[in-house]
Amino acid sequence: MSAQVIKAQGSEWQDGLLLLSVLVLASIGVVMVASASIAFATDIYGDPWYFLRRHLAFLMVGGLAGFVVSQIPLSIWSRLSWPLLLFACLLLIAVLVPGIGREVNGSRRWLVFAGITVQPAEVAKFCLLVFFASFLTRRNKQLRHWTSFMVPVVILATVALLLLLQPDFGSVVVISGTVLAMVFLAGARLPHTFLLVAAAASGLAIMALMSPYRLQRLLTFLDPWGDQFASGYQLTQSLIAFGRGEWFGVGLGNSVQKLFYLPEAHTDFIFAILAEEWGMLGGVVLVGLFVVLTYSLLRLVKEALVQEKFFAALLAFGMAVLLAGQAFVNMGVASGLLPTKGLTLPFVSSGGSSLIVCCALLGLAMRIRAELKEPAENGSGGLELLRQLPIFHSPKSSVKGSNGETV
Repeated sequence: MSAQVIKAQGSEWQDGLLLLSVLVLASIGVVMVASASIAFATDIYGDPWYFLRRHLAFLMVGGLAGFVVSQIPLSIWSRLSWPLLLFACLLLIAVLVPGIGREVNGSRRWLVFAGITVQPAEVAKFCLLVFFASFLTRRNKQLRHWTSFMVPVVILATVALLLLLQPDFGSVVVISGTVLAMVFLAGARLPHTFLLVAAAASGLAIMALMSPYRLQRLLTFLDPWGDQFASGYQLTQSLIAFGRGEWFGVGLGNSVQKLFYLPEAHTDFIFAILAEEWGMLGGVVLVGLFVVLTYSLLRLVKEALVQEKFFAALLAFGMAVLLAGQAFVNMGVASGLLPTKGLTLPFVSSGGSSLIVCCALLGLAMRIRAELKEPAENGSGGLELLRQLPIFHSPKSSVKGSNGETV
């Protein structure tokens, strides 16, 4: 009886850790969006709090979306996997149609519905996560054969092509990395996985080298100071922000780089403004919060595997890889560790579609948490490779659960 009490207390503590990390990240986002956008909003809209009010409105919509998602059983999400994939593809195709998709700075990435701007790539992340988790749960034993292995590869390649036509290279990298990790952990053979990774990396490298502006970004990334007033301007201004912040920052609201020096200060490069105002200490705290968030999601993966609820396990694992990967890319770009990519910082950056989708993913995680607490029934096999990994190792005395999510 005491062991059960300790287990229940540990479960509640993990729930609180997941929610607490997201709430702190969202709170930091509210503060930093207000600080980083005040000068720009005043100049463009004559309202210093324009982006703050917009961010708070999207945060409320995101909270509602997360609540709705958390009320839908995982079995229904699994049955909706193919419709969600088709919906994502339709959005990605629609955004490419002239007169429908909205073009900004040479990229056609947005759709406008009744005055509301939607970024299909962000919606596609949620849809693809659900689809591949469901597909891989049902087909994990067949993934060792080339014919079945090529099905998710073809689907991923189609989605990647639609994203590259926008173009949105950053989303391709994050989505591809997430799906490849899920395919590998679902039981795909190592030679197949390594060959796919090599092919994907080669394809991305060839596209980068064949595209003039992507090649310029790579060259600029290697030496941003060589052309600091042209192609290297954004990265050098971001690095200046990091340098000014030093250990403890210049103080909240005292950033100089946000005063029209650093473009996209409240969106893609908000981490640079945070590092300038809060210093290295603030940057380390933010990284630590994403580590806690990722750890909490991986704990859900372990608990789902104990109960053999493999759809829930793959969903939680995909969310962990997606959010951690996007955060890593965003912070890596801002600090000069990676070439420039247009990706937001989850739960922190200004951006309606990204914020709402992140909140929806949180709702999905909370649904997983709720169903893992339900009484278990009969489990089923599968995902042998995933269960052998040390981080997901489950004690032999565990209670078997249900994988009612499969269809």
